[in-house]
Amino acid sequence: MGAAMRRIQAGNALTAFGIGFTVPYLYIYVAQVRGLGSMAATSAFVAFALGALLALPFTGRVIDRRGPVPVVMAAAAAASVGALSLGLSTGIVPILLSALALGAGQAVMQPALATMIVWCSTPATRTRSFALQFFMQNLGLGIGGLIGGLIVDKDRPSSFILLFGIEAVMFLVLAGVIATVRMPQAPGFKDARPKAPAQAGGGWKRMLRHKAMMQLCLLGFVLFFACYGQFESGLAAFGTEAAGISPSTLGFALAANTGAIVLAQFVVLRLVEKRRRSRVIALVGLIWTVAWVIAGFSGLGHGSAVMAAAAFVTTYALFGIGEAMLSPTVAPLVADLAPEGSVGQYNSAFALVKQMALALGPLGVPLGAGVPMLYIGIFVLVSLGIAGLALRLGKQLSPEQDNPSLVSKVVAQGGPAVASAPAGAGKAAGSEVAHV
Repeated sequence: MGAAMRRIQAGNALTAFGIGFTVPYLYIYVAQVRGLGSMAATSAFVAFALGALLALPFTGRVIDRRGPVPVVMAAAAAASVGALSLGLSTGIVPILLSALALGAGQAVMQPALATMIVWCSTPATRTRSFALQFFMQNLGLGIGGLIGGLIVDKDRPSSFILLFGIEAVMFLVLAGVIATVRMPQAPGFKDARPKAPAQAGGGWKRMLRHKAMMQLCLLGFVLFFACYGQFESGLAAFGTEAAGISPSTLGFALAANTGAIVLAQFVVLRLVEKRRRSRVIALVGLIWTVAWVIAGFSGLGHGSAVMAAAAFVTTYALFGIGEAMLSPTVAPLVADLAPEGSVGQYNSAFALVKQMALALGPLGVPLGAGVPMLYIGIFVLVSLGIAGLALRLGKQLSPEQDNPSLVSKVVAQGGPAVASAPAGAGKAAGSEVAHV
């Protein structure tokens, strides 16, 4: 990595470390510490998601026209204010406004940081760069959550003020680190960065006509809804209601998920970086199918409580293996599909899809708690659908977009590091070749 990429990855890890201090405890903070009840806590989560949904549609054009550095700094400042004010708020209105600002700031950071990674990488190195980002995020979240658990005390509101204060400081640290980044003129950098403001963007219409990108967005929505959207909502409800899983076991399952990602990330990377992305995503769908079947076993009630707990923890670990396979696959594919000058637009659109899927994730709670076996059956079919959608997407990708290792071979042989567009992509996305 160059100096710029090292600073981006360090800032990303420190931010995740700060977020880890508060994410597991937001519900307890609003509902119990501030005494506002479960409805207020739910409203805070809704406000958090709403902030993201309101900000992301406008983020991509700003990134492409102004560059990602000022966007990251502005988003970090907004998130810092939101985190600090959330820790100091005692009423429902200030809490909702703070959650709105925090959600918007965190959401805008994602595509801006992703665009910085794209600008500082080449098609050949992008896979590893995004894998490292995901690894550092999970490591930071895990360590932050662990330390936060040692500090938090629901009988002392001041402990929560400290947690949110640490999170606010980490956002400012991110802004400071990013301010020192000097974007290098690395190979392929000139293709990823707009040459002039007039080239930037292209609007939503061009992207909506890009068939491969629309299929990837659909696939991304299903991925995020079936995995991340269920972790702390439908699957948690299924575990506690149908499988009789204790809260402590649920916490251990979440830890197993993070542990699987941290331990498997670079082992998985070596296995997938030279393979077709569409087939890797299809394999994730099959792995998650097995995970949902094992989750269903934990809720059948035929085994002991220990067996049910083990099955439930295994489910979360398998989800982690799938996530480790997706991190070097999906995010760089979004960048490789983007025409020149539209990397920010494409990253923001995909981040918006992710937020929508997460916002709709709690729809699984009634099924998970009330009709558990139907819930499991639906998500077994959804996971199989992921495999089908991934294979269908592969038909829309050029060989270089589907398998970035081909770019490395071309460069090694002295050829240009430019991915040719798949059949029909020129009509779908304009006359540009998708060569980021």
